[in-house]
Amino acid sequence: MSDAVRERLAWIAVDWGSSHLRVWGLDESGEVLVRGGSDKGMLGLRPEDYETALLEIVGDWLPASGRVGVWVCGMAGARQGWREAAYLSVPTRLDELAHGAVMPSVRDTRLDVRLLPGLCQYADVTGCDFDVMRGEETQLAGLVAREPGFSGLVCLPGTHAKWAWLERGEVKRFATYLTGELYGLLAGQSVLRHSVADDGLTEPGCREAFVAAVREASARPGEFARLLFGLRAADLLDASLPAGEARQTRLGARLSGLAIGLELGGVRHDLSASSVTLVGGEALCERYALALEALGHASRRVEGEAAVLAGLGLARAGI
Repeated sequence: MSDAVRERLAWIAVDWGSSHLRVWGLDESGEVLVRGGSDKGMLGLRPEDYETALLEIVGDWLPASGRVGVWVCGMAGARQGWREAAYLSVPTRLDELAHGAVMPSVRDTRLDVRLLPGLCQYADVTGCDFDVMRGEETQLAGLVAREPGFSGLVCLPGTHAKWAWLERGEVKRFATYLTGELYGLLAGQSVLRHSVADDGLTEPGCREAFVAAVREASARPGEFARLLFGLRAADLLDASLPAGEARQTRLGARLSGLAIGLELGGVRHDLSASSVTLVGGEALCERYALALEALGHASRRVEGEAAVLAGLGLARAGI
């Protein structure tokens, strides 16, 4: 890292997941000067390992003297992480996440580390279920940083997809769907593993198969298990399907559509004429956008990394 870049470094943003660590060095205006990462996620670390894992990436970024603020979201603040940053209960204003931040002990005096809290929801008479999120709240905060006072329905697709209802910059309630993990289990460990493959909907006929499955599962969620086994039966009997690998990708597209369609069926009463805001990576958000379009709903996308950085920047500004 050059001395010129090191001199411009104002703070460090960190997204610490279960499996991966992502780090950015930013100047005072929020411009990314340098980025790094590793596979040292929460699942492979003890509390005493976190500072070393972080310094392996940022050690060369730090000045010879003085302290650099390090703002961290994600699993480093979990109970099994660096130090627990207790959940904030919804409703929660997203511009006040910094109020729940905690500071872990560090040996390197150049580090000023703050771990952001996640959000939790308690079951109540309004019909909300017990639920938690850790990391996604910072992406939601990034949306609010970009659009102060935002109100609307937000979806964060992923292994555990989150749906959040925001009102004037405050999370009122949220719901988690195990859709990505369910798809992975079905495609990799069930009888369907012999019949499906994923190509990202690029093969001929896959988009159509995906859209049809979304509509079926969202309209008939009680038949989801039957529709799943139908994939295996179609692989064995349906002469209209293409042969070989193309057959598996077509059925994989249908499996993805069934899983996402089931999820959208769960939020169908909250989908309205207003656009759903999708926050996350391009490929998965495009798949959700296609699924929403199939059901007659508009959407727009906010890039996931930009949301994380904006959310951490909002927390930093809130101290």
